[in-house]
Amino acid sequence: MKFKITLKDPDGFYDAITDAIEDSLPETGINEDERELLTESRRDETNDAISKWVQYNEYITVEIDTDSMTATVCEL
Repeated sequence: MKFKITLKDPDGFYDAITDAIEDSLPETGINEDERELLTESRRDETNDAISKWVQYNEYITVEIDTDSMTATVCEL
């Protein structure tokens, strides 16, 4: 059996992307203003990259196939 489920997480994508970006930045050598601008720029780039699967930065649809035991993120 195949079915699709749409999940909504208003803060999940924003928080996960922000955490990943912050983890990738060096601890020293960047002042707070530069860190904030870099984080914002990278967040925008990442949101553009995931827009193929994530709508409004909060909706994602997954197709689950219980016969083949797979789950696939659906493109918009």
